[in-house]
Amino acid sequence: MYEPEPTRNKRAGIGKKREQTVAYRIALVDDDRNILTSVSMVLEAEGFNVTTYRDGAEALRGLTAEPPDLAVLDIKMPRMDGIELLQRLREKSAMPVIFLTSKDDEVDELLGLRMGADDYIKKPFSQRLLIERVRSIFRRVEAQKTQAATGGASATSLARGELVLDPAQHLCLWKTLPVNLTVTEFLIIQALAQRPGHVKSRDQLIDAAYGEHIYVDDRTIDSHIKRLRKKFREVDKEFSHIETLYGVGYKYNETNAAA
Repeated sequence: MYEPEPTRNKRAGIGKKREQTVAYRIALVDDDRNILTSVSMVLEAEGFNVTTYRDGAEALRGLTAEPPDLAVLDIKMPRMDGIELLQRLREKSAMPVIFLTSKDDEVDELLGLRMGADDYIKKPFSQRLLIERVRSIFRRVEAQKTQAATGGASATSLARGELVLDPAQHLCLWKTLPVNLTVTEFLIIQALAQRPGHVKSRDQLIDAAYGEHIYVDDRTIDSHIKRLRKKFREVDKEFSHIETLYGVGYKYNETNAAA
């Protein structure tokens, strides 16, 4: 369900088309025609280019043929649900994904995050929340590009032992082997690796990955960390360099450490 914003929010700037430097392309996938119509209108009013799909199977074909900059996926859909669609997309793509989940379906939220979604929004949702989450992801993408463009050759690539991160190419290598990360996962491992041995709290990692003024709960970061470990262990089954300090946060160790 889509929850329209009160008129006062529109006067505050939401719903008014804003000039954008980049016309980002967004794919909106939902079997509810009302959501497709109303949400696409809101996003287009903000300056985004929106393509809509009514089921996962149709979306998979479209997103594979013409990958967007971001996909917003409903979880419960006929023919192919959002979880399966994300799984299929993650075989070849690290495009940012926001899930639309049922109000009380925590299982779907956690499963989606563990499979590589960047964020989730519970239905019913407001246009203010959706736009802010979308813009938050694109700010992260732009921040990576800016860092790569202005940081100079020495700052573009970050090397920590066997780990190499290159924001300019959105490239992560472990022992020279590529690790395919989403935008959120890349920013989390980058935040940890910038200061090896230094503990980052969940709040600090939320700020690094999502930016300030965006609320996500602690389990979101926990799910991303689990996903990161899984991806690194697919390359190196002995990987244990992301250490948990229970009740405190996480840290990255250049030397092997028990996770």
